[in-house]
Parts: sequence; structure tokens; C-alpha cells
Amino acid sequence: MSESADGSAGLPQLRTIADYQFGADAGAALFPPAESLTVKRTSSGRPQQIHADAGRIVSFGTDGRFTLGLEGGRRLAAALEPPAYRVVVDDESEPFVREEKNVFAKFVLEVGDEIRPGDEVLVVHERGELLAVGTAELDADAIRDFETGMAVNVREGAPAET
Repeated sequence: MSESADGSAGLPQLRTIADYQFGADAGAALFPPAESLTVKRTSSGRPQQIHADAGRIVSFGTDGRFTLGLEGGRRLAAALEPPAYRVVVDDESEPFVREEKNVFAKFVLEVGDEIRPGDEVLVVHERGELLAVGTAELDADAIRDFETGMAVNVREGAPAET
């Protein structure tokens, strides 16, 4: 089921959840009030996916947290002050991350202090470009300290611009 969302489709509540999960103003960045978004719902009416014309912003999990789509990652990257919710990599990792290969701790240059295992994160190049979105497997300190192990389980990679 799909419906066009204005304020009546639960977007104020979804903005509140985004602010809680990602910090102040994340909700307005993900779901701008002036934008017409499509909310796909389960048969029980619970929001399942939120889409914009540019693509999937988020999916809403049964645990009450969002999983980011690439469009949601772009919106958060523009709204959140670096390095919040970012895992930074360099040229060596870039092609692999774009191909949706996971990020390993030894290749991480910088990481947002607030990151905990299970958090949704943005994988960005050191020049600031969004490469992918995924789920942190380790907390920020472990990502910094470990020489082995997966740091981010990449869900969706951004294709290279030609």
C-alpha cells in the first residue's frame, strides 16, 4: 500500500524518531515538511518504507529504528556536522565500498564518537563524498583501536559519478 504523505501520515512522529536516532534536526533533514513523500505501509498500517522522488530515504524496522537508504544517507550527510555518524575511508577502500563490500577497521581513517554497534552510519571518502550506508559492527573506540575485524556492514553503495 502506498500513499502520499503530508503531516497526517505520521511524518511528525517519524521526524521525532529520526531526531532521537541521529540527533537534532535529522528528522527535518530526512523528511522535509514541504516535500511530498511516499510512505509504504504494512497491512497493519505501520510505516515500512519512506521514499522520495530521488529514492528510498529509510526503512522503518520492527525495532523502531530506521535503516538508511542511499537517499537518506545523502540527506543526513548534508545535515549532520562531520564526523557525526560517519566512518571515513580513503582512495584504497573507495571502489570496494561503492561495490557494497564491507568496511574493515584497519582501513578507517576517522569515525564519529557517538557510533555504537548496530547504529546506522554513513561511509564517506576523506574528501567528504558519500560512498555508502550501512550498519556499524563495532563502537567508535573499537573501530579506531582494532587492526582486524569488520567495522561497517555495507548495505547500499553509491555508484561512482561518471
